[in-house]
Amino acid sequence: MTTNERRGAAPAAAQGAPYSGYLLRGLQNAAPTSEDIMRTGPGTPMGEYMRRYWQPVCLSQELTDVPKAIRIMHEDLVAFRDREGNVGVLHRKCAHRGASLEFGIVQQRGIRCCYHGWQFDVNGKLLEAPAEPADSRLKDTVCQGAYPAFERDGLVFAYMGPPDRKPKFPVFDGYVWPRGTRLIPFSNVFDCNWLQVHENQIDHYHTALLHNNMTVAGVNSSIADGVTLQGGFGEMPVIDWHATHGGNGIIFTAGRRLSDDTVWIRISELALPNFMQNAAIVAAAPQRHSGPAMSRWQVPVDDQHSIAFGWRHFNDEVDPNHNGKEEQCGVDKIDFLIGQTRHRSYDEMQRAPGDYEVIVSQGPMAIHSLEHPVDRMWGSTCTDRNCAMPLLESCRPTRCLHELKPAVRRPCRDTPPTPGSRSAATPTMRRTRKPFVRRHTRSSCS
Repeated sequence: MTTNERRGAAPAAAQGAPYSGYLLRGLQNAAPTSEDIMRTGPGTPMGEYMRRYWQPVCLSQELTDVPKAIRIMHEDLVAFRDREGNVGVLHRKCAHRGASLEFGIVQQRGIRCCYHGWQFDVNGKLLEAPAEPADSRLKDTVCQGAYPAFERDGLVFAYMGPPDRKPKFPVFDGYVWPRGTRLIPFSNVFDCNWLQVHENQIDHYHTALLHNNMTVAGVNSSIADGVTLQGGFGEMPVIDWHATHGGNGIIFTAGRRLSDDTVWIRISELALPNFMQNAAIVAAAPQRHSGPAMSRWQVPVDDQHSIAFGWRHFNDEVDPNHNGKEEQCGVDKIDFLIGQTRHRSYDEMQRAPGDYEVIVSQGPMAIHSLEHPVDRMWGSTCTDRNCAMPLLESCRPTRCLHELKPAVRRPCRDTPPTPGSRSAATPTMRRTRKPFVRRHTRSSCS
């Protein structure tokens, strides 16, 4: 393999040439070219960047009368809820002899290691060491590694960064507005790097292609319908991109003409490092405004595995026809679109592929140099590679952590904002396939 092949560069002779498999064979197994933003272990630039934010680590329903072993950003941890209702996220190996606390016994306060009975509070403080003398100072000198944690609406969040840099958890308007909004937690496990999953979320074009009956002829009609987005998603969108959070985020608006007098504008947002809010995901909402339908974080497990944690939003605004199914959301499951999880036969995956198949089949760590970005449809200057990657490239961490540029999030108060603060709209003009179609972008607190 040549040096260019290892780096993912195509030989000049192979460019546009048919039957060029021999010349291009090295690209299929080239080394990832974006490793510094794909790797998230302790001490890596992106790993330290992500640790500056609250990250979901499991669902509340997974905390039972026994501890939950978890792995987040290469760290083996254990999560539990003691009998006083306090949540703990601790290093998995006991500070005494290294036995795993996944076999510990949840206590009224904290957790007890099963090996020699050491009891730790949720903050890692040693509460009891039964085999030690009563006057032992061990409790003053030993502490189990622990991270601050809390629960909100069925998700367990932990802060794994420098203690003196711990931020407040940002509360966005969509979490609490409109009144009656129900946040239903979910997780989806992916056998691949976090970045390629996160990129997919901001790609509007695949919704009109992959999710538009992209199936083998003769496939079961219920499966074909299950992998197809309904209610306007089949129209190819016209897209605008708008940088947010001082360049550390992006809002993208997708306009679809549904009829001569109706244009549907769907607005979603990505915020670095790994947060995303999607608008309607079941069908075009018929009313003037609707809030987010889903909030999610793509959390690395290690460099080749990740988990999407998030909330599905249920209310009469975003889903007035009640097409969503709360009961179908939970641990490694979600209620919209077949093909979001790994729980299908290989035959069905081939005949009716979904997001999971196209994302994970890129490999444990996507080879971005293998891709061929092209100009977006209708003359945009961006690329169809969804702009997430260029955005992340522009915020590439350096070796000097103080140079990292954390996203500036403006949290809303944890109460529904006033109608004026939410629905004030700024009319703008845009030329689409039919000239001078008016669209409105609403104000947002995020």
